[in-house]
Amino acid sequence: MGISEEVSLGVNMLPMSFPGQAHGHSPAFKAPDDLPKTVARTLTQGSSPMSMDFHPIKQTLLLVGTNVGDIGLWEVGSRERLVQKTFKVWDISKCSMPLQAALVKEPVVSVNRVIWSPDGSLFGVAYSRHIVQLYSYHGGEDMRQHLEIDAHVGGVNDISFSTPNKQLCVITCGDDKTIKVWDAATGVKRHTFEGHEAPVYSVCPHYKENIQFIFSTALDGKIKAWLYDNMGSRVDYDAPGRWCTTMAYSADGTRLFSCGTSKDGESYIVEWNESEGAVKRTYQGFHKRSLGVVQFDTTKNRYLAAGDDFSIKFWDMDNVQLLTAIDGDGGLQASPRIRFNKEGSLLAVSGNENVIKVMANSDGLRLLHTFENVSSESSKPAINSLAAAAAATSAAADRSANVVSIQAMNGDARNMVDVKPVITEESNDKSKIWKLTEVSEPSQCRSLRLPENLRVAKISRLIFTNSGNAILALASNAIHLLWKWQRNERNATGKATASLPPQQWQPASGILMTNDAAENNPEEAVPCFALSKNDSYVMSASGGKISLFNMMTFKTMATFMPPPPAATFLAFHPLDNNIIAIGMDDSTIQIYNVRVDEVKSKLKGHSKRITGLAFSNVLNVLVSSGADAQLCVWNTDGWEKQRSKVLPLPQGRPNTAPSDTRVQFHQDQAHFLVVHETQLAIYETTKLECMKQWPVRESSAPITHATFSCDSQLVYASFMDATICVFSSANLRLRCRVNPSAYLPASLSNSNVHPLVIAAHPQEPNMFAVGLSDGGVHIFEPVESEGKWGVAPPAENGSANGAVAAPSVGASASDQPQR
Repeated sequence: MGISEEVSLGVNMLPMSFPGQAHGHSPAFKAPDDLPKTVARTLTQGSSPMSMDFHPIKQTLLLVGTNVGDIGLWEVGSRERLVQKTFKVWDISKCSMPLQAALVKEPVVSVNRVIWSPDGSLFGVAYSRHIVQLYSYHGGEDMRQHLEIDAHVGGVNDISFSTPNKQLCVITCGDDKTIKVWDAATGVKRHTFEGHEAPVYSVCPHYKENIQFIFSTALDGKIKAWLYDNMGSRVDYDAPGRWCTTMAYSADGTRLFSCGTSKDGESYIVEWNESEGAVKRTYQGFHKRSLGVVQFDTTKNRYLAAGDDFSIKFWDMDNVQLLTAIDGDGGLQASPRIRFNKEGSLLAVSGNENVIKVMANSDGLRLLHTFENVSSESSKPAINSLAAAAAATSAAADRSANVVSIQAMNGDARNMVDVKPVITEESNDKSKIWKLTEVSEPSQCRSLRLPENLRVAKISRLIFTNSGNAILALASNAIHLLWKWQRNERNATGKATASLPPQQWQPASGILMTNDAAENNPEEAVPCFALSKNDSYVMSASGGKISLFNMMTFKTMATFMPPPPAATFLAFHPLDNNIIAIGMDDSTIQIYNVRVDEVKSKLKGHSKRITGLAFSNVLNVLVSSGADAQLCVWNTDGWEKQRSKVLPLPQGRPNTAPSDTRVQFHQDQAHFLVVHETQLAIYETTKLECMKQWPVRESSAPITHATFSCDSQLVYASFMDATICVFSSANLRLRCRVNPSAYLPASLSNSNVHPLVIAAHPQEPNMFAVGLSDGGVHIFEPVESEGKWGVAPPAENGSANGAVAAPSVGASASDQPQR
């Protein structure tokens, strides 16, 4: 649908894939197992849901609007309704006479649409009578009236948010055949678009190559497109069905779809060729006569879903045939309302009798599981989660944060094993004295040094495969090592375990995955690698060209980007494995498209080599860190730097070579871990504010590496003196220390062998592995009788939630043992 010759939206490019993959299929999804098909929650709203939307950051927070004008806000994880509001006009004196007359004539008002703003700080409600209401949201139960706008004569049929000229706006459309754009801060009307000849049913704002525009559909089946210039519609096309049509882009913004139902009940989902304004493909599988207007949604750049015939139907975007249909255990509406959360792990579906069913895939079940088993933990000291700590700054009584806080009590919410707490009771005092768990003997944990068929000098990088059944290491001599666990009678799952040794694996050809090494001194190169989400490919570099390896055959699929500059860190874009962020030794970050072999953007903001990169697919940002101890946040839409901050370093520590600074996102995708030899810290992303900090004492060994556990409840950190520490991530307080004597033989006690890298298992929160300076790899699990690494320390005196605020660097982060 080209808007004009001067400002064409461009030819729509389908997602491409690495060699050997099915065309257009993202490695992040495996159909249909990753579709949310399991009914995980059933919520009773009280009136019939008309529209639903998940919070863009708090992935389990669901906003609901109903047929009697009610607004409900649910914390799906805890099944708790945080807020219930009935419809009322905030200031009737400011309403137009037509609205006042309409409310007298028909006081029952329905919600037509609810939607969150991109950052989740606002939400909008479009009603069937004239008005939209905007609320500001401050966490938990705290929602406040922000703006009430008498927007249209008749019903307001849709509402959306957009950011033309980087200014947040609200877009509405209505029965009066107009589309209007309002300033989201002040409510001032910026634009009115006229040209439809029937009530406008939906709006879909989007942008391409800095061109901002709005698609709109009307009840006569016309599709129009508008720029923010009051110059009229740029296109005029007919939607299949020619009645109620909605439009949506795939998550990466590259593919456009519409879903429509005709007055006769015939429904259509189609993909559009934007440059030609023509239907590219029409998906099959609808009931011959839909019993209502069909709603649809997209997820993961891979799937379409629609509510039809008392079920949810799914399509692969690249296949017109119906992929599967599920009935949600029965009881769904004839044409259910549906809505995915941003990650596609949860799907809200409307059912009969005012019920909302929340379906989940395996990731969604894990996300919701952190809210369960609360009662069994209620006697133990609660430590608020990162989400609670952030919310506490804006809302003292944040009920959802208190719910979330339970998950941080003992780290692993999936394995609720009875742990004998390391606590002694004073005979004359009810207070309990917490003790740090020390692991000093091999019998106090399960550890295993992986077998070595090939000796290497030291392990530079280490990762578990995403399937959890293998470990991949990159040695300092540019050789990759792969260990795989076998499925057998002693290991029915085939997953990694410290109880059984894996095999160091090589293909039958006997070839090694060896990087193109630096020409001068490969030992001085900065090795880096990144693994694709389906474990099929690894992108890797050791000072020379970047290599793409096939993990099954070890063959080199491609090499590219010869130095200088040399790559020092690699990260796949979470929504498109063809896009890679490459940190360089010249301090730049290059955004590289593998498919077209082209650097799309070059980001400049650091002064020394890049040492860490992490994407948030919730906030749509890239966080970078460098040997300059600087943190930068980049917007992944236009690759603009949003903000930066220099890590505060302690005074008086001896000046050494520049130290690597690592970054890793928390599971909530809103906070991230910062790792430096002098400190661990948790930062909030949008304000780049340090929430927690654990500094290394001046006389102690520096940190070599650290990582979150897979559920983000723990932080594993390794040190130069070969100790390994386990922290509760909620407050960065030490809960367990593994001493070198627990895993290193006595012959190495004075050899300066120590971990250089540490990796967490992707499914087992209490399993981690370390790569050593002597080329060895060790895997660790707690003893089975304990089931976890120590006990979370109690809340600090004077702290309501146990959180440790970021202290001045060099100060003790708490009164517990420090390094």
